[in-house]
Amino acid sequence: MLSAFIPIWLLTVLGYLTARFSLVGSNPAEIEAILGRFVFRIAMPAALFGMLAKSDLHALANTSIVAFGLSSLIACGLGLAISTRLFGRGVADGAVTGMSSGYVNSANLGIPVAVQVLGDAGFLSTVILFNTVLVTPVALALMDLGNESGPGLGWRRRVRGVALLPVRNPIIIASALGALAAGTHWHVPVDVAHALSLLGGAAVPIALVTLGMSLHAGPKDAADAARARAPREPLLIAISIALKTALQPALAYLLARYVLHLHGHDVLAVTLCAALPTAQNVYIYAREYALDTAFARNAVVFSTLASMVGLWTVVALLK
Repeated sequence: MLSAFIPIWLLTVLGYLTARFSLVGSNPAEIEAILGRFVFRIAMPAALFGMLAKSDLHALANTSIVAFGLSSLIACGLGLAISTRLFGRGVADGAVTGMSSGYVNSANLGIPVAVQVLGDAGFLSTVILFNTVLVTPVALALMDLGNESGPGLGWRRRVRGVALLPVRNPIIIASALGALAAGTHWHVPVDVAHALSLLGGAAVPIALVTLGMSLHAGPKDAADAARARAPREPLLIAISIALKTALQPALAYLLARYVLHLHGHDVLAVTLCAALPTAQNVYIYAREYALDTAFARNAVVFSTLASMVGLWTVVALLK
C-alpha cells in the first residue's frame, strides 16, 4: 500500500525541482499559473467528462455511499463553518477549507490503495462519482459566489452569478455533459473517447507537478502571503487535517457499522476511503479562483503524510 504514495511524492518533488532550477522558464510562478489553468480548464474537464459518460449513475443509490457521503459532507461542512465563523474567513476561502477537510484523493491514490486492501476498486468508482456530481459543483459555486460577494453587490447580480455558473465553469460543464451522456446511454465515439482519455490522463500528473512548483514559488500574491503569516493559520491547517484524516474516517465507521449496519467488508471499504487524504484538485481550484493557495497546498501535503499512518491504522483495526 505504501507504494501507492510513491508516484505522488515523486511528481511533487519533480515540480519543486522544476521551479527550483527554472527548467521550463525563468519565471516559475508564471509557469505554475499556466499549468494550473491548463489542468482546470482543459485536462480535468476532459477527464471528468470521460469518466462520467461511461459511469452508472445508479451506483449512487447504495447504502455504502450514504455512509461515506454523510461523513464527507459533515467534514466539509465543519471545515467551512470553523473557517468562516471562528477564523473570520470569507465564504470562498471557507470553501477551500471545507474541501480540504472532506474531499478525498479518490483517484490516483485511492484506486491503488483500494486494489491492494479491498481486492478491487469498485466502491472507489462510486466515491469518485459522488465527489464529481455533488461535492465539486457545490464547492466551486461557493468559491465563485464568495469571490463576487462584495459589499456593494446586489441580490440580482448574485442570482445571475448562480444562474450563469454552469456555463462559466468548465468543470461543471464537463460534469453535466458527462452525466447527461450517462443518463441517456449515449456512447462517445471511440476516437473521441480515446482523445479525451489521453488529455484527461494529463490532469493528475500536471496537477501534482504544479503543486510541487508552488512549494518553491511560495504564496502567489501579497494577500496569499498575508494569510499564510496569520497567527492562527497553522491552527486552522491542523484542524482541517484532523477533520480529514481522523474525524471523517471515524464518522464513516460509526455510520456504516452502527447506523446503517453494514457488513465487515463494506465497513472497511467505507472507512478506508474516508481515511484518504485531501485531493490535489483542491489546490488547483484555489489557484483558479485566486484564493488561499498556501492553505490548500499545505492541506494536501500534510494530510497525505498523516494519511499514511491513518490508512495503516484502518487496515490494522478492521481488515
